Amino acid sequence: MTHQTNQAHQETTSMETAKKAEPARKISGSAEDIPWNKHVRQHKTVSDWIVDSIIVIIMVAIVLAVLYPLWFIVIASVSDPKYVATGQVTLWPRGFGFSGFAQILKDSRIWIGYRNTIIYSVLGTAVNLIVTIPAAFALSRREFKPRRVILFLFTFTMFFSGGLIPSYLLMKQLGLLNSIWVFILPGAFGVYNMIIARSFFETSIPEELHDASQVDGLSYFGYFFKIVLPLSSAIIAVIGLYCFVGHWNDYFTGLIYIRNQDQEPLQNVLQMILLANQTDHGTVGMSAAQSQNLGDQIKFGIIIVSTLPLLVIYPFLQKYFNKGVMIGAVKG
Repeated sequence: MTHQTNQAHQETTSMETAKKAEPARKISGSAEDIPWNKHVRQHKTVSDWIVDSIIVIIMVAIVLAVLYPLWFIVIASVSDPKYVATGQVTLWPRGFGFSGFAQILKDSRIWIGYRNTIIYSVLGTAVNLIVTIPAAFALSRREFKPRRVILFLFTFTMFFSGGLIPSYLLMKQLGLLNSIWVFILPGAFGVYNMIIARSFFETSIPEELHDASQVDGLSYFGYFFKIVLPLSSAIIAVIGLYCFVGHWNDYFTGLIYIRNQDQEPLQNVLQMILLANQTDHGTVGMSAAQSQNLGDQIKFGIIIVSTLPLLVIYPFLQKYFNKGVMIGAVKG
């Protein structure tokens, strides 16, 4: 009797287990029954193949439209100027040579310009980060009551300025003409970069970290230096890259405020070299056509010389740049 009771109990338990497992099997199903399963290969129709092909063609055309001018500058800078002038250089260099680069690099002014630009760019970027990042952090704190008024005043300067003549007179009165500080102090604070950093602090730094730091007895300075800055490497790298590129390509400041050739940045030095080789026709035993062709090759070489350091730096910051440009774009 006991044996029959145990057997009935086991059968009842098996039936209950099977009933419980049945919905699970229906829910889980096989891989083919789940339409969103990534392992299931979707069968494309003819229209899908046509659309995909059109997208691929458009993307390839865009990539070629962007890369070919860069490639042409490279091959034109190392080709014979007469082939470049006659349009015979299209995909590969012809008459390989470095006469344009030799003409550029033999001028001692270019090394002075490189030195000045490196100093202006490194020091200027450091000042930009020192000023912009703390200001962005302060304006991101909700308990800082005047932050909206201050942000409005900062934003106002993005749309309105005094103009060139008042700016020149101001620099003269401050004693910044023909000085290294004219490249650094006027643009020390970037409103656009501050807004980007402020958005990062508001959306990517959890407020719970500040609460925990207060429990541990950290002040705002301690919280900023010990917690916020270590978590902000992406935004610091992005803003640093923006500022460095801006200082490196700064041509207008040297043109307006600098008269001493020993303090001119690289961009202004390259402009003088280019103009000198385009206007001095027939010098050094060359005809006007030869001088013009060499000037064209120097023009392409100058583009390479002025952009090469940025091309070397960018790969090291690319991972931070890709992350930083999406800051604030998606909100959960």
